[in-house]
Amino acid sequence: MSLAKPVHVAPRPVAPLEQVIGAERYQRLVEAADQFRTAMAGRTVWNVSSTAVGGGVAEMLQVLMGYVADLGIACRWMVITGDAEFFVITKRLHNELHGDASGGLLTASDAGHYARMLAANAVELLTYIQPGDLVLLHDPQTAGLTEYLSQIGADVAWRSHIGVDWHNDATDAAWSFLLPNLQAAKGFVFSRREYVPPELPADKVAIIPPSIDPFSPKNQQLDVDTVRHVLATIGLLDGITPREPAAFIRRDGATGHVSRQADITADNRPGPDDPLVVQLSRWDNLKDMCGVMRGFSDYVAPYCDAYLVLAGPAVEGVADDPEGAAVFGECLLEWRSLPPPVRSRILLVTLPLDDTDENAAMVNALQRHATVIVQKSLAEGFGLTVAEGMWKGRPVVGSAVGGIIDQITPGTGILLPDPRDLPAFGSAVRLLLEDRDGADRMGQAAQAHITRDYVGDAHLLRYEKLFTGMADGPLSSSRGC
Repeated sequence: MSLAKPVHVAPRPVAPLEQVIGAERYQRLVEAADQFRTAMAGRTVWNVSSTAVGGGVAEMLQVLMGYVADLGIACRWMVITGDAEFFVITKRLHNELHGDASGGLLTASDAGHYARMLAANAVELLTYIQPGDLVLLHDPQTAGLTEYLSQIGADVAWRSHIGVDWHNDATDAAWSFLLPNLQAAKGFVFSRREYVPPELPADKVAIIPPSIDPFSPKNQQLDVDTVRHVLATIGLLDGITPREPAAFIRRDGATGHVSRQADITADNRPGPDDPLVVQLSRWDNLKDMCGVMRGFSDYVAPYCDAYLVLAGPAVEGVADDPEGAAVFGECLLEWRSLPPPVRSRILLVTLPLDDTDENAAMVNALQRHATVIVQKSLAEGFGLTVAEGMWKGRPVVGSAVGGIIDQITPGTGILLPDPRDLPAFGSAVRLLLEDRDGADRMGQAAQAHITRDYVGDAHLLRYEKLFTGMADGPLSSSRGC
């Protein structure tokens, strides 16, 4: 088995950010990068994760590391791997950190297998990472690498992109598993302060929410004609004959084209002017795709002519998520059980991951064409699909869980106090479908909010504080960011 391996990231020009964030914010970013580059001369910043495609962490790393490369800072990315058992264990850890122990609590045998797989990955990593380097480990899959990298003199921080703001036996079990692996870390990063376990020293904790890249294939501006032709090309939209493949700008600045089709389960297709409700996420039980389907079929479809699209990545394309195929299968069974008139207005869509930029352009087109975007998660580390939809000026209905609470502020969307309350979900969706002027005003406010708080310059400046604090001592300078 091939273990840890490097990921190539092309430089991504930073200068265009100025037109989004303004001259003052842009100058602050450039000056901070210059200071960091001088202070950390001879040191490399490493990111270590478990996948290069198919999730929000990988997408953010592609963007942020592209910017960092353009700023002239030495930064590299390694991806670890493991066997099927390793990823079953880490998926259970992921679920436990969300309070779900339905797969059973992890055992001493599981801990042993986890440790062996990471020891094998560490051998490969140590041929790249040098003493004095700065290392950011991402999520439960990598926690067990902390000791190996610290022993050679690297400064190691661990970032959890997931969590819940309460605890139960499952979350306690997850932290009991993880914390012994993290004793040597010099820093800890969480998306929300509510996710920090009390055992961690406060002066080593930084709060760094995620961000979007306005110019990435997933978020760049697409005109209405391009959006419709992308959706016709992937097979989702009826009534339009695809012309030559629709164009978009890749992360490296080259022109890309959407030419692949999605795998779509549907009895019917919406026309270009039919209202569309969209949820985009991994096929994960915590995203509650089946619940969205039931809420739409019972409390939205009987009252309007809207369609629902549940879309996610091709289930074989996300290496670190062994449950994806099972969750998609559950959605398929649920869809087949629906009455035909309702089923004809619900589409299950898996988007190909052969080309990550092309996949992102498909997601972009889906969100821009949506009348309403929903994210009815049962638990959510952050839920960056919410920020992405808001950036596109779309009204969003989201669960009041995790980072969705931070993103949807009053007037920028609708928060659901109880994500399992299907009548309330249906009522919120119908409200936005029926009041298009109000929905448009909400979308405009949402875009302004995301521009202010969730664009990449703020994210990079928070990381600069993190790494400077790790090099200099306690992370008090980065607390509360």
